[in-house]
Amino acid sequence: MTAILAFSAFAETTEGWRLAEPGYEFHFPQDHGPHTDYRTEWWYLTGNLQTADGREFGYELTFFRYGYRSPAQRSPVKSRFVMDDVKFAHFTVTDVRANNFHVAERTSRGAYGDAGFLLGSRLAWIGDWELDLGQHFQVKAENAGCAIDLELTPEKSPVLEGENGYSRKASEGDHASEYYSITRMHTEGSVVIAGQKFQISGRSWFDREWSTNQLGSNQVGWNWFGIQLDDGSDLMIYQIRLRNGAIDPCSSGKWIDRDGRTVDIANGDFSLQPTRFWTTPDKRATYPIGWRLKIEKLGLDTEISTPVEDQELNVGVRYWEGCVRIKGTRSQQVVTGKGYLELTGFAGGADSLEAPPDSR
Repeated sequence: MTAILAFSAFAETTEGWRLAEPGYEFHFPQDHGPHTDYRTEWWYLTGNLQTADGREFGYELTFFRYGYRSPAQRSPVKSRFVMDDVKFAHFTVTDVRANNFHVAERTSRGAYGDAGFLLGSRLAWIGDWELDLGQHFQVKAENAGCAIDLELTPEKSPVLEGENGYSRKASEGDHASEYYSITRMHTEGSVVIAGQKFQISGRSWFDREWSTNQLGSNQVGWNWFGIQLDDGSDLMIYQIRLRNGAIDPCSSGKWIDRDGRTVDIANGDFSLQPTRFWTTPDKRATYPIGWRLKIEKLGLDTEISTPVEDQELNVGVRYWEGCVRIKGTRSQQVVTGKGYLELTGFAGGADSLEAPPDSR
């Protein structure tokens, strides 16, 4: 009698969750969909928009999947209430002229089909908050008289972040993710503020990341920048902060020129120095919301600022996520741009972004 041994070709946790590893083969559009062998993933959209007369808005719409039944634990069940994961989402709109920040959160198990991933053209949804993919990407969300309804058309192909999509999050251990971005998407549609509708256009940024083991126990959070410059180039930079105040050497980034060619940015290739801080009204957190960024290998020297200081999400998890402006020089030529900045771990552990409020 011949014994047949079943085994996985992938590295896994003891619970059966797949770990991010080098060599993952990305396929599009398939990888826009969910990766349920991994514990955590997100669909992350941000953008800077404006009306024809120059009124400016920023937005974020992020869908999260957090698995609590690993592939090894998914025995057949009859009850619709037994779900493999929980879904949650964050939605914000920044009204620059009014200096207002609108924020909302939703969480659902999706037992009645009210939330889920990859059904027809829907990549992710919770109620009427949706990310769809047909001929173009489409996003819509509404909360308390604030809404977005946008069509997004990629201007560049997906960029594999890190080492061909493998993004290390710690210098030691298996802390990593599979990670790609669509760094420039032409955006048109509408924004509603307090019931008033504005027709807008602008640019969005789309990040996709999935993992099982992101941050280490000695890491407290990250500083992440997604920058779109007016010369057609884009830049993603992140720093992982350690509990002792230092920056993990695995911190890195990627430059994407106007034609989609990339340049890797290692930790030693760039300098980020905070220049301005904002403290929350309850004094629970102080965020570095202004920065000077220098990348000598690119001849880049810029100041990063925000037009609205209070862009903190306090929705069970607390972090700062807001629109920023960039001004400086590249090879001694003036360069300007817009982007988004994410600051986590200043008011609690960054791991809270990887799990919904009711599972922490």
